[in-house]
Amino acid sequence: MYSDHYNEYSTMSNRKSLPAVLLAAIAIVAGCHKGAPVGVAATVNSHPITYADLEKNYKMQPMANPEGISEDEIQIQKLDLLGKLVEAEIMLQRAEKLGLLVTDADVEAKFNELRAPYTKEEFDKQLSSRNMTVADLKTQLRKDLSIQKLLNKEIASKINITDADVRNFYTANQKGFNFAEPQFHLMQIVVTPNPDPAVRNLKNDKAQNDEQAKKKIDAIHARLTQGEDFSNLAQNYSEDPASIQNGGDLGFLPESAFDKTNSELRKLVFSLQPGQLSPIIHTQDGYRILKMISKEPAGQRELNDPRVSQTIRERLINRKDQLLKTAYYEDARNEAKIVNYLAQSISENTGSPAK
Repeated sequence: MYSDHYNEYSTMSNRKSLPAVLLAAIAIVAGCHKGAPVGVAATVNSHPITYADLEKNYKMQPMANPEGISEDEIQIQKLDLLGKLVEAEIMLQRAEKLGLLVTDADVEAKFNELRAPYTKEEFDKQLSSRNMTVADLKTQLRKDLSIQKLLNKEIASKINITDADVRNFYTANQKGFNFAEPQFHLMQIVVTPNPDPAVRNLKNDKAQNDEQAKKKIDAIHARLTQGEDFSNLAQNYSEDPASIQNGGDLGFLPESAFDKTNSELRKLVFSLQPGQLSPIIHTQDGYRILKMISKEPAGQRELNDPRVSQTIRERLINRKDQLLKTAYYEDARNEAKIVNYLAQSISENTGSPAK
């Protein structure tokens, strides 16, 4: 329902293994010195990120302190989170320098949008489950929206995909547009009752049990029927790791792909018309909503088909956006003066950080 605490803007730096985390820590530790300021976990251009900040954000994480986790694993999680806080602070400082910080009105509008699908009791319960207050959420929204505004100006606005780019991609991948059998172009949003740590939707919103999953999918379906964009909702809330980054887009699926599904689901998919939403589907792994984009007969798709050219253009835009965003983050990190006192203390104290 709300922000992923920097994940939306730092997926390219997600550390998935202990060696990667430690390498990142060592890289930032370079140049550190003893005599760390009291209570400071890291600094970015002399701006402090305190241990209190780190602990507060850690408690907001959906998988903070799961049962049976070791102290070493907790420290790995905190190092990873601190890296995201550092990256967010770098971006926030850039946004401020360029005059791109959002207004109070922007924050209120986004806050009201997030709150709209819930009753006050449900909304307060969601905040409480994440150890957040309304003030915490609004503070986070201010940061997230400012960073997104920065990325839109510095990256998205500069991407230009030409007709020649689209034509060249089609020429190189023409066979991929020749369908041997009828195809269904589908999108989906998935909500599961069992949160998967590998799932990283933009809002880091994951249902914790079946009751939450049912309420969440009901709220999403209501927003879709009110006309909200399927792709945006999928990126923000879906729990399907295979399609989140594509906005829930499953691409073209051959008719035979549904041969092994149960007959009711197969019948439902085949009955959907282009542009139509499915009802909420309850499956063994949770709940899902499908949207039929198009139904395509077998045969070659030509470039002059607007759907072909649009699909190629969107793919090229996403590819360029990812490339430029990765480079932008690396460049910003190189320019910033970062001192990671948490990493330093773990290195010097054999895993026991001094606070």
